[in-house]
Amino acid sequence: MSKKNIALLTIFISLAIDQLSKIYIKLNMKIGDEFSYIGNWARIHFVENEGMAFGMSFGEGMGKFLLTIFRIIAVSFITYYLVQQVKNKKASKGFVFALSLILTGAVGNIIDSIFYGQLFSESTTTQLAVAFPAQGYAGWFHGKVVDMFYFPMYRGVLPEWIPFMGGKYFEFFQFIFNVADACITVGVAILLLFQHKFFEDKKNDNTNTTPNETVAS
Repeated sequence: MSKKNIALLTIFISLAIDQLSKIYIKLNMKIGDEFSYIGNWARIHFVENEGMAFGMSFGEGMGKFLLTIFRIIAVSFITYYLVQQVKNKKASKGFVFALSLILTGAVGNIIDSIFYGQLFSESTTTQLAVAFPAQGYAGWFHGKVVDMFYFPMYRGVLPEWIPFMGGKYFEFFQFIFNVADACITVGVAILLLFQHKFFEDKKNDNTNTTPNETVAS
């Protein structure tokens, strides 16, 4: 498969899964609703946040708007760089795949921030949201990001003998995230794990570019 097709398929499929899952959760669950799908440690738990990854918040108002603008600028740079790597014959397909995942994750959460405030009514702990209301719950660029994946593998008070944390309540893994967040995390992890492989050819090319010089007699 060509690098162009890898990039297009990765972006299209990942973005479709991200948005379909968010829309389903938004329209069928109230804030705080949850259900388990693997034991008690893998759950779908509906929350919304102001735009940061893994359920973290950046702030409302101007802070939210600036975060969205920053993300749009970042996406523009990533898109440009990805296009250059697709055209670069020496670029690795794995590198293009990782960049495509990162780009998809950024775009997925930008869509929430820009459009969801106008496309949906507000989700509350007592009321489901509806699509295309007469008036949305927020203005353009001020929508909330939908998160749902929750993996509380351990919740409880730690033993007293553990340094610093002993006797305190601890939860692992407490963050709640979405498909877009997962795409960014996986993409970055691939870059970190295989950076030597991805950039090995470039290093070899740089060391072998010294031209052979001949002295005319």
